[in-house]
Amino acid sequence: MATYRICLIEGDGIGHEVIPATRRVLDAAGFSAEYVHAEAGYEYFLDHGTSTPQATYDAVENTHATLFGAATSPTGQKPAGFSGAIRHLRQKYGLYANVRPTKTRPVPGAYENVDLVIVRENTQGLYVEQERRYGDTAIADTVITKDASDRIGKFAADLAMKRGKRLTVVHKANVLPVTQGLFLNTILDHAATVDGLSTSTMIVDNAAMQLVRNPQQFDVMVMTNMFGDILSDLAAGLVGGLGIAASGNVGDKFGIFESVHGSAPDIAGQGISNPTATILAAVLMLDHIGDHETARRIDAAVNKVLVEGPRTRDLGGTAGTEEFTNAVIAALA
Repeated sequence: MATYRICLIEGDGIGHEVIPATRRVLDAAGFSAEYVHAEAGYEYFLDHGTSTPQATYDAVENTHATLFGAATSPTGQKPAGFSGAIRHLRQKYGLYANVRPTKTRPVPGAYENVDLVIVRENTQGLYVEQERRYGDTAIADTVITKDASDRIGKFAADLAMKRGKRLTVVHKANVLPVTQGLFLNTILDHAATVDGLSTSTMIVDNAAMQLVRNPQQFDVMVMTNMFGDILSDLAAGLVGGLGIAASGNVGDKFGIFESVHGSAPDIAGQGISNPTATILAAVLMLDHIGDHETARRIDAAVNKVLVEGPRTRDLGGTAGTEEFTNAVIAALA
């Protein structure tokens, strides 16, 4: 009998390639799981008028964790009734912490000795999607609450205490003292109660420069939703790009794990997508549910292939999805 039940959502575009590849790796690693396949995303919306059906909610709620492939979010005017699947799931299940590790991998051009985590508040900020337009004027609300700021601050502080005991609060309170000031001060108030935690603050534009100039100075960084969205992609560029960038959406009860990259419609269906980010998202998932031994084995196998090849095209190689996945499976043996 399987030890775990895992929900798999392929989503859109290359999600249909990277999720099956990741399942093959999990199976090869001996991960004991029953998989429940569910649907969500823009493609599903176009066919059914909703991005996330009830069956998917049932699957998420009745499994130990969810692995999500990729989601398309149309740019510009969105179709009536459309809600981005992954953003909707984050809100519905209170997945308030978006955790994005950035760690040096053995790929060409990567910075050396980078090992940081960006913790992004996942439910508020500008991404509450409260926009309106009055003629030629468009307005978007940003929402920051003390409760949500305290919750993400505690999460980030706890994570920092398990790592290097250093927390950087990234903000723009010099320009937005009410909203960003509430976020900053709430987290600092909690951090001051944590013995042994070294806490610093940094304005977001300076943080962007410091990430490029000296990313080794950071351990855990916590910030609001949009800042985290932007800086985590910047950080991914330091260690090899979005093709190897994984993330977890974590709440008090549920966890949904995904690659940081999008659905890549320009290469979808060609069999050339890089499954590394989704495989590493599965590593985060394994750690979340407590199977640390399998997580370490898969992580080591990915690194072995990144060193010895074959690499996918985005990392300077020629391998397709299947060839790279086969190499990771061979490395596990």
